[in-house]
Amino acid sequence: MEPMSAGLMIAIVVAAFAVFVVVKTAVVVPQQNAFVVERLGRFHSVLDAGFHVLLPFADVIRYRHTLKEQAVDIPEQICITKDNVQVAVDGILYLKVLDAQRASYGIADYYYAISQLAQTALRSEIGKIDLDRTFEERSHINAMVVTELDKATGPWGVKVLRYEIKNITPPQDVLAAMEKQMRAEREKRAVVLTSEGERDAAINNAEGKKQQVIKESEASRQQQINEAEGQAQAILAVAHATAEGLRKVAEAISGPGGVEAVQLRVAEQYVEQFGQLAKVNNTVILPATLSDVGSMVAAAMNVLKTARAEEPVRSAAMAPPRMGAAVPPRPPLPRP
Repeated sequence: MEPMSAGLMIAIVVAAFAVFVVVKTAVVVPQQNAFVVERLGRFHSVLDAGFHVLLPFADVIRYRHTLKEQAVDIPEQICITKDNVQVAVDGILYLKVLDAQRASYGIADYYYAISQLAQTALRSEIGKIDLDRTFEERSHINAMVVTELDKATGPWGVKVLRYEIKNITPPQDVLAAMEKQMRAEREKRAVVLTSEGERDAAINNAEGKKQQVIKESEASRQQQINEAEGQAQAILAVAHATAEGLRKVAEAISGPGGVEAVQLRVAEQYVEQFGQLAKVNNTVILPATLSDVGSMVAAAMNVLKTARAEEPVRSAAMAPPRMGAAVPPRPPLPRP
C-alpha cells in the first residue's frame, strides 16, 4: 500500500506540474489586445490576438494593452484668460495605443502623463484669448490641444485622436455681467430693427405717393388727350354735317323752285329775327325800309345771284391748265 500511495502522489504532483506549465506557457490573446513578453527580464516580443506558447520559466507577460480607442476624462481646472478672468474648464480626451512596446517602456503611466499634459496645454491656449472668444473658439482650442499632445505622445506609442471641451464656467459676477451685456445687445438690435422698419415704411409710403402722383398726372394727361380728340372729332363731325347741309341746300337751290323757296325762307328769317329784337333790347334800331320786305328779299337774292355768277369764274381760274393748252399772257405791269 505504501509503494502505491507514493507512486500515486508522485503522479499527482507531476500532473499538477504539467498543468501549471501549460497554464504558464499557453496564452490566448483576445482581439484588439497586445501583450508585451519579457524573456529573462528583457523585452522579447509583442503578442497579437491569437494562441501563443511561451518558454516556461523564461518568458513572462509583463504588460497588457488594449488597442481600442479610449476616453480619458480631464478633470476640471481653473484657467486665466487673456483679460485676466478665471474660468473653470473640463474636457474629455480620446486616445489609442499604436505601439505596445513604446507604450510599455516609453513612459511609466501614459494615462496620467497625457492627462497632465492636456491640462497644461489647455491653460496655455485659454490664456491666449479673451473671455468673450473662449465660447466661439472652442473648436480652435480643441485642435491646438490635440496638436500639442501629438508632439509629446509620439515617442510613447500613443495617438491622441481628439480633445473636446465639455464645460466653460466663468465666475457668477462675470456671468451676470455677460447676461446684462447680452440683454443690452438684444435691446439694441430691437431698436435698430424698429428704426429700420420705420425707415422702410416711410420709403414705401413716399414711393407709393410718388407713384400715385405719376399715375394721376398720366390719367389727367390721357383724359385731356381724349377730350381734345373728342372735341376734334366733334368739330370734324359738325364741319362735315355743315358741309353736307350746305351741299344739300345748294342742290335744292339749283333745282326747280329753289329760288322761290330761298326767297320765302329769307323773308321768314327776316321777319323772325326782327321780331326777336324787341325781346332782347329796350332800344331798337329800325331800318328805313321796314315796310318793304320785298326789297330786302330782292337784295338778298341779288347777292345770291352774284355769288353764283362768280363761282364758275373762280373755278376756272383755280383749275390747273391742261397739257398742250395755251397759257394766256399776263398783262404787263404798269410802269412807275
